[in-house]
Amino acid sequence: MKILVNNFMKSETSSGIILIFVTIFALVLRNSFLSEYYYNFLHIPIHFSVNDLIIDKPLYLWINDGLMALFFLVVGLEIKRELLQGHLSSWSKISLPAFAALGGMLCPALIYFFFNQNDSNALNGWAIPTATDIAFSLGILSLLGKRVPVSLKIFLMALAIIDDIGAIVIIALFYTSNLSVEVLYVSLFIILVLFVMNRMGVATISLYFIVGIILWVTVLKSGVHATLAGIILAFAIPLKTKTDDKVNSPVRHMEHNLHNWVAFFILPLFAFVNAGVDLREIDFTKMTHGVPLGIMLGLFFGKQLGVFLFSFIAVKLKLANIPKCTTWLQIYGIAVLTGIGFTMSLFIDSLAFNDDTRYFYTDRLAILIGSLFSGIFGYLILRFAKPKKVCGI
Repeated sequence: MKILVNNFMKSETSSGIILIFVTIFALVLRNSFLSEYYYNFLHIPIHFSVNDLIIDKPLYLWINDGLMALFFLVVGLEIKRELLQGHLSSWSKISLPAFAALGGMLCPALIYFFFNQNDSNALNGWAIPTATDIAFSLGILSLLGKRVPVSLKIFLMALAIIDDIGAIVIIALFYTSNLSVEVLYVSLFIILVLFVMNRMGVATISLYFIVGIILWVTVLKSGVHATLAGIILAFAIPLKTKTDDKVNSPVRHMEHNLHNWVAFFILPLFAFVNAGVDLREIDFTKMTHGVPLGIMLGLFFGKQLGVFLFSFIAVKLKLANIPKCTTWLQIYGIAVLTGIGFTMSLFIDSLAFNDDTRYFYTDRLAILIGSLFSGIFGYLILRFAKPKKVCGI
């Protein structure tokens, strides 16, 4: 039994499978006689105070603002490692996924803008369909086994990582409110402390965590979204340190220790508190409103159009090379899979629309529908796409 559990935890599909079941469970609870208990669970008040410092939030915001900072910490660690010595460490490796990610963010945003250009409130959600859920997309890709060449998996992973970088920039620039300059200065000082620790070669992870928690509090109070503290902390942690003639990698060590917690606890918990759409309250005629239309069409059509078109242009202009052993139909299948926004889209949705009922949950339902169709059609395309006949590696 222990071996089976270990194998499940190591499987690329495991996190995606758990997310699917948790999402279904949340939907069942929200639309059953247990709905009131589900709602009350989400809004359990949690109060923390030290002298004049007060943080008072319901449970779901502690998850969205607090635990998701750990998710972004892991994302940041992965980005740093890939930039320094991985799949993003040279232009030849980064060029195609970079162009693809750019198109995959631009086209969905334009589609969303087209449907909501006359509604200033709705325009806050322009970034919702630009996101890609890396856990889900890679999980579905892994279901295809050897039908998909390794180079294609690397392409999707690199694309999703760059997409995450784009999401981080978007959150930092467009989803901040009521900035407190004084507290922001404190945050900058703490970032300077982290930089000094990095330059001094400090390898004690617990010290970084302590400073990171202080940074999270100051970033939260500054008005900048608190999850960005996770990214900042990740880039402060050294990739390599040398102690007693031994070379260690704090980045890899922390990434390894946090991966399962994020994949099997934090992301499922986030999905549980955010995916519980009350279908009983939805007037499905409102699904033709600009917001749900922009999200659904942005995810399903915008992502695939942007990723594929920008990839094709980059290759034809010799700015990038198509991955080895892949066909254009397989690239198109990957482009469709990037429309699985799910957790990342839900996260941006929670930043864009603070009021869950503003669009009668049609925004969240649109994320689920757009992601579902992208996953199904992307899988089918890759399942039946013929592999490249001649493949020189």
